[in-house]
Amino acid sequence: MSWLAVVGIVLLGFILGMGATLALKWMRRENDALRRENIETIIGLAKEKLSSERELSIKELDNKKGLIDQQLERMGSELEGVSELIKKLEKDREQKFGELTSQLKTAGEQTQALAQTTDSLRQALASTKARGQWGERMAEDVLRLAGFVENINYQKQKAIEGPGSRPDFTFLLPRKLKMNMDVKFPLDNYVKFLEVDSAQEKTKLRNDFLRDVRSRIKEVTTREYINPEQNTVDYVLLFIPNEQIYAFIHEQDSSILDEGIKNKVVFCSPITLFAVLAIIRQAVDNFALEKTSNEVLSLLAVFKKQWKQFSDKLQVLGKRIEDTQKEYEALTTTRKRQLEKPLNKIEELKTQHKLALTPQDEGGYDE
Repeated sequence: MSWLAVVGIVLLGFILGMGATLALKWMRRENDALRRENIETIIGLAKEKLSSERELSIKELDNKKGLIDQQLERMGSELEGVSELIKKLEKDREQKFGELTSQLKTAGEQTQALAQTTDSLRQALASTKARGQWGERMAEDVLRLAGFVENINYQKQKAIEGPGSRPDFTFLLPRKLKMNMDVKFPLDNYVKFLEVDSAQEKTKLRNDFLRDVRSRIKEVTTREYINPEQNTVDYVLLFIPNEQIYAFIHEQDSSILDEGIKNKVVFCSPITLFAVLAIIRQAVDNFALEKTSNEVLSLLAVFKKQWKQFSDKLQVLGKRIEDTQKEYEALTTTRKRQLEKPLNKIEELKTQHKLALTPQDEGGYDE
């Protein structure tokens, strides 16, 4: 191979290398231009998208801002209402607190007064005589509530003839029967039972109290309150003027009440006494009604006799009135027509003969 060929090959290689280089550079420039164009297109699209998204976001933000403003406005009004309510509640609380303080003060004063009254009542009831008077007062209150009147339905402290016993109350029953009642108030051991805390002491005081109650039954049965010669019924009432004591007796030993019934002694509390009095009142009313019924029947017999006589006389009078009515109808019909016939005939004759009557004839005779 000649050098010319070598040079030609070298030149050809150089030219080809330069062409490739130039082509590569051109392709690079084209790619860069295309890339820039694509980037600009993408940036343009991104700007448009971003612009639309921004406008949409601004609209959404405006809408959300409006909603937030509405919510804030509503929350503000609600908070204002809550604030007013809190102020009102606070004012009401102050008022209620003042009223409560006043009521607590009043309750404290009433409690103190009640304690003083209770202490005074306890001191008063410490006396057996005072307890008896208080029990009699309770019984009289129940009697008045039941409609009983002293010396009409009952007698107070009326001595029994002969033995000289004096029951607290004597009830006047029909057919001259009587029923006696004594007031008993076994209080001492009951009060002590309530005040102590020891179980042993409570048991002892409970037994002492029940023994006192049984002693009251013996007192009543030995005073001849049941006496057929005095027209008494077969039972006597023993009045316990306190519902709590009566219930305590029933709860602790109900056999005492049964023992009383066996000895013909009926225990009564204020409520049960009212029930017994209601039965007595009904019995008195029934007896009075029975007695009055006999009088009414007698009066009805007299009335029936007088009514028969009245009816007979009324019938005779009616017949006479009927006869008089018939006579009156006869006078106003038959007799009147018979009298009118000649008058009508005279009127016809006067018309036929043209007779004129003088004023005296028309008016009758002069007096």
